Amino acid sequence: MAFTIPKENYTGKVYDVELGIGDKAIKVGGESTLPFISFEGEMPNRPAIAIEIQDMPPDDWPVGVKKVYEKVSGDPVSWARYCQDELKADAVAFRLISTHPDQKDTKPEDAAKVVSAVLNAVTVPIIILGSEHIEKDTQVLKAVSEAAKGKNCIIGKAQEENYKTIAAVAMANNHKLIAMSQLDVNLAKQLNILLTQMGFVKERILTDPMSSALGYGLEYTYSVMERIRLAALQQNDAAMQPPLVCDIGKNVWKTKETIAAEAELPEWGSLEERGIIWEAMTAAGMIMAGANLLIMRHPKAIELTKKLIEELR
Repeated sequence: MAFTIPKENYTGKVYDVELGIGDKAIKVGGESTLPFISFEGEMPNRPAIAIEIQDMPPDDWPVGVKKVYEKVSGDPVSWARYCQDELKADAVAFRLISTHPDQKDTKPEDAAKVVSAVLNAVTVPIIILGSEHIEKDTQVLKAVSEAAKGKNCIIGKAQEENYKTIAAVAMANNHKLIAMSQLDVNLAKQLNILLTQMGFVKERILTDPMSSALGYGLEYTYSVMERIRLAALQQNDAAMQPPLVCDIGKNVWKTKETIAAEAELPEWGSLEERGIIWEAMTAAGMIMAGANLLIMRHPKAIELTKKLIEELR
């Protein structure tokens, strides 16, 4: 008697979203099956990886990742070009960390000038991220969204407290939008519904469920993402069908495992290798949970993640 592989039948599909313009544009999402289960449905686009850069040298990054970019991190334009030309990034995630009031409190118009310079220097898709200061991001993302008009960027992150303003400027300037909630399926759904109720096209939303690092709540993040994906595919829930984005670099590179000196914990082995593996393992968990876009930092961790993606596909 021949063995027949049991299959799930899904009625829903993740939205297919295009990022960037020209020949460097990429697509994420579009799958009609759970991650990498190709015999149950289609997964037309592989998970993409954006390399994070900042608008000021990262003084809080561990030396293991900071030294990789030490020759270019003083200039966002050079940093973006390095990620595109040398590291072959799918996309660049530009975090405007200097705009935070506790940093340089950079003015929105000055941030917009830097964003324009980066956009003119590279052709890969750009993700423009604020500093995650609710009030300041509302001002900054309005200015940079206007400066980036026509570039089909991803603007983020819209949260419950500021989504109306950020969504309005993203919509006016024809950008995609990251909607971030606090590790809760219902909150993620509610925010997406609120965005569509104000006229934002649901196929232009990406959901950030607020990811975490290996050893620091990864299994909880995985569970939330898995439930979002099941609702999208099994229940055909339109509010749960945007692609998932996981901003993992900033979570990984502040854990004890990526910063504890070898002299303090020699049994943990090489600090540099430890950090790379920690980011790659976190990324592995996220793509298996359904992540369509990852924001990462270390090139070697990205290389390992890309290798895993190709093997799974």
